Amino acid sequence: MTYNETLDYLYHQMPEYQRIGDKAYKPGLDNSLALDRIFNHPHQQYRTIHVGGTNGKGSTSHLLAAILQESGYKVGLYTSPHLIDFRERIRINGEMIPRGFVMEFVEKHKEQFEPVMPSFFELTMEMAFLYFAQQEVDVAVIEVGLGGRLDSTNIISPDLSIITNIGLDHMKQLGNTLPKIAAEKAGIIKPYTPVVIGEMGSTDVTQVFIDKAQSVSAPIVFAELYMNNFKAERGEGEWLFNADGYLDVKAELKGPAQDKNARTVLTAVEVLLETGYEIPKEAVYNGFANVTLITGLLGRWQQLQASPRIICDIAHNAHGIRYVAEQLQSEKFKRLHIVFGMANDKDVKAVLNLLPKNAAYYFTQASVERAMDEKTLASHAETYGLKGNCYTAVAEAINAAKENADKNDLIFIGGSSFIVADALPLFI
Repeated sequence: MTYNETLDYLYHQMPEYQRIGDKAYKPGLDNSLALDRIFNHPHQQYRTIHVGGTNGKGSTSHLLAAILQESGYKVGLYTSPHLIDFRERIRINGEMIPRGFVMEFVEKHKEQFEPVMPSFFELTMEMAFLYFAQQEVDVAVIEVGLGGRLDSTNIISPDLSIITNIGLDHMKQLGNTLPKIAAEKAGIIKPYTPVVIGEMGSTDVTQVFIDKAQSVSAPIVFAELYMNNFKAERGEGEWLFNADGYLDVKAELKGPAQDKNARTVLTAVEVLLETGYEIPKEAVYNGFANVTLITGLLGRWQQLQASPRIICDIAHNAHGIRYVAEQLQSEKFKRLHIVFGMANDKDVKAVLNLLPKNAAYYFTQASVERAMDEKTLASHAETYGLKGNCYTAVAEAINAAKENADKNDLIFIGGSSFIVADALPLFI
């Protein structure tokens, strides 16, 4: 098979949650454990760090990977979803997995893994674990796919677990209350393994984490308490962080909630130091300042064009969109244009209720099965006072926004990682 034929095989023979949603969701670790036996447990050949949570886990994973790489470690990074290229999911020191390895993995091993009937995520995860082992990484940062307790990544035994925060998302799979979702996310807390909690949330949520950690004798660290002298300021186009031992940390990531991610990461660094990792202060500063260059991170309050200014962000649920809406209010512009679409399994009303009314909307749908029809989205939006036109493709919506905007306007593209995925190739 060619590389494109291999990708087509992966996307269509293996159920892919990113593409089709619930039909691809396979809760439980049986498939992952079966695959892991086939490949002789490759993740046991290197250290791992496990990152879960509702939002911010991608930024947190990339920041940690950048800091560890700058510390001299050979770092594997497994994240999802990808935005442009499948290979974004699997990187070593910022370099994407070679096409040749992807083709060889499928061609060489499909007779072994096909009887397991793995999902797309389960199989690509095992591909990553095997690649990291063969390339002899020192440590791999592994991002949870969905939830935690039953997520296929939960077969690893990490040096550190991180849970960024808890919000209402994937409620059909994880539960319809924050404590229920927290219980699923807390499933990555392992016996005697330290866990960092980025945001404590409500008392009920905090107690879920405390109870789980105590039940397995896991040291638990709450970043909000550990970094109690943490301060974040928005400078001209960048964040500036200060904490005990870390003065004037300049951050390349400019988006909303990156202050919370930074506090989580700095806490994680301190815990890793206590467990024997060697992380110089310079590596922390360099990692924060150059994370996209070091790791290839995309889609986090990313500026795509300067005049008119065009920004995209992959926030896709009410917990994340709230920060985007707050950020938009603080931006300077003459008029605001919003190219917007959502997946059909999200709480659309909770999201629309947060969006600014003083904007021109360009409702659209991404090129995946999970995309909500743009006319349906526009109909919901109208009940919240959000007005605009409908476009059948993201490119059409962006072109319309650009035609209507002058140089002092702001165009925001978001609502779904799929919308951003369709938009990025138009600019990069």
